[in-house]
Amino acid sequence: MPRREPGEPYYRLTVDEAGKMHGKPDTMFIDVRKPDEYRSGHVKNATLIPVDDVLAKVDDLPRDKNLVFICAVGARSGLACEMAAAMGLDQEKLFSVDGGTPVWIQKGLPTSRGNEP
Repeated sequence: MPRREPGEPYYRLTVDEAGKMHGKPDTMFIDVRKPDEYRSGHVKNATLIPVDDVLAKVDDLPRDKNLVFICAVGARSGLACEMAAAMGLDQEKLFSVDGGTPVWIQKGLPTSRGNEP
């Protein structure tokens, strides 16, 4: 079950919980790692927005969808959620995946490589 730590403006998800949200029309996955990390393997159909670019691209994010941020372990995705919340996005629609992309791939969840979506 998604959980919120005190003071955090977003929910934390396990990889399994995130996997259940994948592919739903009301959910967008955002990979906040560096481009070379993304190319090595990423959540299928995830949009690449490196954490350093989140503030500049926040207006490109849909406000009517759940936004699931993912990185390598959960630190950068949490930071991206904090930035999105600070820029006025709905905290009830912000999620960070604990465990990150390596665990996603290990579990055999939908994955792409290279620049394919």
